[in-house]
Amino acid sequence: MYNKELNENWRMHRVSGSKIINAVVPGTVYTDLLREGEMEDPFFKDNEDKALKLMDYDYEYLCSFDMPSEAKSHEYAFLHFDGLDTLADVTLNGTLLGSVNNMHRTWEFDVKKLLEEKNELKVLFHSPTKFIEKAYEEAPTKGTDDAMPGFVHLRKAHCMFGWDWGAHLPDAGIFRPVSLICFDKARLETVDVRQRHEKNSEVFLEIKPSVTDAANAGALTADVEIIAPDGKTALVSEIGTENMDIYSGNRFFETKRDIELAKDYSQIKIEDPKLWWPNGYGSQPLYTVKVSLKDENGDLLDTWERKIGLRTCELSTEKDEWGNEFCFVINGKKIFSMGADYIPEDHLLGRVNPDVTRKLIKKAVFANHNSIRVWGGGYYPDDWFFDICDEYGILVWQDFMFACGVYDLTPEFEKNIKAEFVDNIIRLRHHASLGLMCGNNEMEMFVNYRVWVSKPSEVRDYTIMYEYILPNMMKEYAPYVTYWPASPSSGGCFDNPNDENRGDVHYWEVWHENKPFSEYRKYYFRFLSEFGFQSFPAEKTIDAITDDPADKNIFSYIMEKHQRNGAANGKILNYMQQTYLYPTDFSTVIYASQMLQADAIRYGVEHFRRNRGRCMGAVVWQLNDCWPVASWSSIDYCGRLKALHYAEKRFFAPIMVSCQEEGEMTSDRQLNWLPREIKQEAVFNVSNETLKDIKATVKWELRKANAEVIRSGEEVLDVPALSAAWTDKVTFDDADRFSNYVSFSAEVDGKVVSSGTVIFTRPKYFKYENPSLTAKVNGNKITICADAYARGVEILNENEDLILSDNYFDMNAGEVTVEVLEGDPSKLRLRSVYDIR
Repeated sequence: MYNKELNENWRMHRVSGSKIINAVVPGTVYTDLLREGEMEDPFFKDNEDKALKLMDYDYEYLCSFDMPSEAKSHEYAFLHFDGLDTLADVTLNGTLLGSVNNMHRTWEFDVKKLLEEKNELKVLFHSPTKFIEKAYEEAPTKGTDDAMPGFVHLRKAHCMFGWDWGAHLPDAGIFRPVSLICFDKARLETVDVRQRHEKNSEVFLEIKPSVTDAANAGALTADVEIIAPDGKTALVSEIGTENMDIYSGNRFFETKRDIELAKDYSQIKIEDPKLWWPNGYGSQPLYTVKVSLKDENGDLLDTWERKIGLRTCELSTEKDEWGNEFCFVINGKKIFSMGADYIPEDHLLGRVNPDVTRKLIKKAVFANHNSIRVWGGGYYPDDWFFDICDEYGILVWQDFMFACGVYDLTPEFEKNIKAEFVDNIIRLRHHASLGLMCGNNEMEMFVNYRVWVSKPSEVRDYTIMYEYILPNMMKEYAPYVTYWPASPSSGGCFDNPNDENRGDVHYWEVWHENKPFSEYRKYYFRFLSEFGFQSFPAEKTIDAITDDPADKNIFSYIMEKHQRNGAANGKILNYMQQTYLYPTDFSTVIYASQMLQADAIRYGVEHFRRNRGRCMGAVVWQLNDCWPVASWSSIDYCGRLKALHYAEKRFFAPIMVSCQEEGEMTSDRQLNWLPREIKQEAVFNVSNETLKDIKATVKWELRKANAEVIRSGEEVLDVPALSAAWTDKVTFDDADRFSNYVSFSAEVDGKVVSSGTVIFTRPKYFKYENPSLTAKVNGNKITICADAYARGVEILNENEDLILSDNYFDMNAGEVTVEVLEGDPSKLRLRSVYDIR
């Protein structure tokens, strides 16, 4: 087997006659034009509009390469494309190899007879905007208004055509590697690796290679090598043809084939198995499985190598006293999923690479995430995304790439998406991190409401696609991976999707329906796969989109061009009015918006974790941005952490203390209604998301605004593993809600593991005293000093890119020391909620 990546000597040009420029493959049209100075930054001001017009043209990529000697000496040669975005004609030496129309697929072409000493490969990309415009005229199939009309007609990341957080930037290009693959006799197409975990803790691997026997080579064998996490070879075994699926032609790219299916899987026992766990529950040991295909003479033909984690993963939907639970069960333990929804990392896919993704996932781990949902309006992530999630213990909910629209299931479309499903199911199925594959985003719910539906066949086609085709293909190619028909869903059949007591839920009454944060406490969802609240990105991130101070107003043209959720900037201000004093400068508006976002999601997550067992998942919309924009993300486009991300680190902590208070924020009595009696009471809760029982001491103090203690109390709780426990109710009728607050903490083994504060009025009414914040820097430590209670202490450096062990935290008068993890701790700026005025 010979595999040469064609990543050199690429050029590209606009077909309409513009000059030929250098290109980078993998890459995209936008990244090439931008690098070569042929377009302006599409994220700056309103340059997006100019960039969009560029995609009305066709673009051609050209590559010259010499025929390698291996192509002469091997019997077979194929050109393999891991990803073409999206509509393209592929030509080699003047011969059309084929036309492609799906960025979610791999493509392969037989080129053995076409290769010459000097070769020219051309890939002609056709305009995606012109295509969907024409397709929509011919068949006005509908979808969300946030995207360009006709987006559902093209198997391309839907959000490239716009979303309620995304720009209209439908880039194109060779966004994944191109390879020349040469082989003799036979090659490995894939290897199916299944696991069998016995009750006595024994683990067996069941392995079946799928082989293209192009030359009818006869007696083939495969050596299987299992390398343990410590790097030592644990086992070598040999597989004969009776344990292989043998195909003539190509298993995944040719329709006519002769098949000899394996009689059974080859079984290998793993000695002293080390189990893989999600982040927070244990370690992530990874085993290497290497399969080497050999001919009858023992000559090596091909190898397949992947990393796997030993674990069981199931989705429990068993009936219980509230309805049906919805939770992941890993190695027999029911886990509480904590994390966020993931969208494409950049509108310009040429900028995404393993280092970029690793930094993002590490930030998720920093915030104690154990789960991530890959949202269905983007594209299936690269292999490295799943490799990194395997490594860090992030359990992946993977949507298939359908979102917020309806589709016509024509024969051509069905054939296209089936090939897409096979490619991605087989590519992803071995990963320890893959927890679930889901049919689509929000379509069962909206089709049920007949949103976007213009004819009865679209409802029929929905059912065929997500409740017949996909589940059957999952059973064929990955029966050990859970399939869920939609998100949200109660299990399919339009049976009340978004039901509070079954399945997963997208809850948006806080934010879209303008409900207060306390509304979360009225619901006990089984699993939230979406809920969120917007904020603005850091001011330094905004500096990347404008150099005009006049734009720094949240209602300016540029700020609203970088806000895609309708009148959301006004919505943020409305929630701000309910919570804080009116901020009088742009920087404070940003800070207040981020504090609002953090508090909103904290209200929800703390409540859901307090009700562990009934609710078993809180996945926040959203983790990241794909361009500089006001959005629901906890990490902005430039990688700066918002207040929400630090709040997640606290409320997703394995052991967390929280307070369910009653006060003005939970009262439905308006300020000037009479009578107006406000309860002032609190119950504390310790959530233990570890595999060990703990004894926690919950301490609380009623304090004055200067942090002087008025009275205090404590209670010891026995909190079993994977549970939550409550203290007795504490009343605070004696507290002046405008100038008294409560601090609280949980100690385990004499160490404070979690803490917080609560007030009984709205922050805008509380009489904060000036904490006179100061900072002392000693190496990688920053000590913050306060003269009074300080809520939401923000620590920024000049570039606003510090990553600290904690930030946006509450503190009593005194000192708090945090660690600098990244960034320059000089020229610090400090503020707290006291400064929102």
